[in-house]
Amino acid sequence: ARAPLSCNLGRRGSSMEEAVRCAVEGGQCIEDTQVFAERNGFAHTELVGVCKSLAAGDFITTEALSRQVLQLTKEGEAIVADGSPEAIVFAHVPADGGILSDNLDKLVGPTAKVGLSKAIQSKWLQVVKEPLAQAEAAAAAAAEAVGAKKKDAAKKRVLRVASEISDVVQIQLKAVKTGNPPSDPDLTVLKKRGLVSLATIKSFKVAAGSQYANWGKKAIADLSHEMLVKGTWQDSTFKQVNIDAGGLPPPGGALHPLLKVRSMFRETFLEMGFEEMPTQQFVESSFWNFDALFQPQQHPARDAHDTFFIKTPASTLDIPREYMERVRTTHEVGGQGLSDEYNSKSTGWRYDWSEEESRKNLLRTHTTAASSRTLFKIAEVAKKQGGQFKPQKYFSIDRVFRNEALDATHLAEFHQVEGFVIDRNLSLGNLMGTIADFYRRLGPEFKDMKFKPTYNPYTEPSMEFHCYHEGLGKWVEVGNSGVFRPEMLRPMGFDEDVQVIAWGMSLERPTMIKYGYDNIRDLFGHRIDLNMVRKHPIVRWA
Repeated sequence: ARAPLSCNLGRRGSSMEEAVRCAVEGGQCIEDTQVFAERNGFAHTELVGVCKSLAAGDFITTEALSRQVLQLTKEGEAIVADGSPEAIVFAHVPADGGILSDNLDKLVGPTAKVGLSKAIQSKWLQVVKEPLAQAEAAAAAAAEAVGAKKKDAAKKRVLRVASEISDVVQIQLKAVKTGNPPSDPDLTVLKKRGLVSLATIKSFKVAAGSQYANWGKKAIADLSHEMLVKGTWQDSTFKQVNIDAGGLPPPGGALHPLLKVRSMFRETFLEMGFEEMPTQQFVESSFWNFDALFQPQQHPARDAHDTFFIKTPASTLDIPREYMERVRTTHEVGGQGLSDEYNSKSTGWRYDWSEEESRKNLLRTHTTAASSRTLFKIAEVAKKQGGQFKPQKYFSIDRVFRNEALDATHLAEFHQVEGFVIDRNLSLGNLMGTIADFYRRLGPEFKDMKFKPTYNPYTEPSMEFHCYHEGLGKWVEVGNSGVFRPEMLRPMGFDEDVQVIAWGMSLERPTMIKYGYDNIRDLFGHRIDLNMVRKHPIVRWA
């Protein structure tokens, strides 16, 4: 067993640690380390360091204290020792005849001006002017004649008004130093003159801790094999374990808000009975991206200033030949000469279609390229099954690329969400209802929605749909939609009464509306804050 502690503390030469130990023995405490340090001749900063070290081992407990005290400034200390400037100036003014102002400045020094001003304010002194002597006046006039600075025509003399004075400022500062400050109005005057200041004194209250009985015995953090073998653990002191302490946050594993929203969109589509299309091809041919959609080769969207074309390989070889020829005929003459199975019965675009232009590779400008591939596969399966057609619903969420100018709502690289429903005799009402149902499931942020007629080369009729963005304070286009034209569907082999309603929208803009982003570049791209990604809340749409 450890021997009981004893205190043989002398007044001099004892360590701070021993002084603290004796001061908290037997349930006592140090009420204020600042007072304790002054009483024992210790430097308070060193005493605080010792207390913190002892508190880390639970030998003592500390409670932070803070109080504000009045302290004399350097100028205030000088006044306590020598007197106030006004009293010093008064003492240098003779009772009989006074003294010239210039001479007073030389005698008193830098504080003469302040002291004289305060003495006049206290009605101790006064300043009078007296005319220059005849010789001095003549000399001043001669100097002025040659361009010298004009001098006053009279001298200033400082005279006593009071026969004797009491240096009130010095008395008040001495009272502050002894802990008896003057009244608030007088204290305010002293503060304005910069003679006293309010200082915050921080100290501690100290008491015995849970390990006081084991004073000086270092607590061990880990139990070793050697301690178990030798049995020394029985006489050892171990650090307490806080089983309620939280663990360190994992350094990784955070999902970007767009990925969270993407996951939520995907779940919503699956709940509505949609299947997911394969969208693994970032590089697409102009055929599937444009031509299969009945988009003419002269369309502005196919220019280099709107589309990123690939240099190597510049063209594709993988296009179904028979289907490509049907698309060619539909573009040129609307299907004239094709069998009724593939004839769209339109006039086409009336131009010479180029296979070379159709084979050009590009970074896909929309995921509708994946929709055209999927629809073609559906048509091929229906042919193999003897023309039997089954209604289906598909969606995709993936990245697309457009050669656009960057601004708060546009990027050259972004995500597109696309969906389509294929069935017989579908209408525009089915399309509007499906889009409204999808956004209704996302949350109240999308309750304000409106549709606007627009033009698309491969859908008729076509609509844009807009949502109101609270951050931008305006309606923002969220997506585009329409009913695929027969010129797109008939060359694939679908019957005349088969309709496809489709829509596409960005992933970024609904996320901006949901979370109040007013600049898309803060959400996607090199400017995003990684801390935002780590701390972003779990997405909730209900």
